[in-house]
Amino acid sequence: MMLTNKVCIVTGGAQGIGRCIAETFAKQGATLVYACDMNIEPMAEFADDYDNIEATQLNVCDREAISHFIETVKAKHGRVDVLVNNAGITRDNLLDRMSEQDWDMVMNVNLKGVFNMTQAIVPLMLDNNQGSIITMSSVVGTDGNIGQSNYAATKGGVIAMTKGWAKEFSRKGAQIRANCVAPGFIETPMTKDLPQKVLDYMTSKTPLGRMGKPEDIANGVLFLASDYSSFVTGQTLKVDGGLVI
Repeated sequence: MMLTNKVCIVTGGAQGIGRCIAETFAKQGATLVYACDMNIEPMAEFADDYDNIEATQLNVCDREAISHFIETVKAKHGRVDVLVNNAGITRDNLLDRMSEQDWDMVMNVNLKGVFNMTQAIVPLMLDNNQGSIITMSSVVGTDGNIGQSNYAATKGGVIAMTKGWAKEFSRKGAQIRANCVAPGFIETPMTKDLPQKVLDYMTSKTPLGRMGKPEDIANGVLFLASDYSSFVTGQTLKVDGGLVI
């Protein structure tokens, strides 16, 4: 079991990649996985199947709610070993058509939400001198994409923050690691409704000839969460089937 005795928090845990990460962590022996999302109804489908997953309603933009949640975790466990910043949204459009509201919304969830969660949890990791922070980026954050100025900016931004955190949190010897995972084209609820011709195009651009599955991303996150990656920090792991080489 790769996560035995670890207390884990996964944001955006209700469905898709987040759900798969939460389930993977639970199967790998985590003491408890807090699967956090604004809408916890979808989690009724799977959280009840695991004694070590706790469905938790949480908005990563609500700093007061985050503070209360972390205090609850601290009182119960005294630590957080793994934070996965997975919550994210898209509001795609060409630059000349993108509204300020859509820009701000994506920034608040995808970038500030990561800042909010990490800022709240790191003091607890520092108290325990250890922890692993994994933030979901994207190949769009490293290589850009048409119609995703807002999304690309946030996903590039979390990579920059992560590099800074890797240096900052360990500067006094704490074994706190910060890394990113950058998925390529993945089969999720966000992609299932795309036209078949778009899905075919995505597959054709990927050297391994298929779209990724949530399990592919969860396994990469699992590696970075576990002690198997104890000497890995400040890195961005691309899990994209060779899409960006």
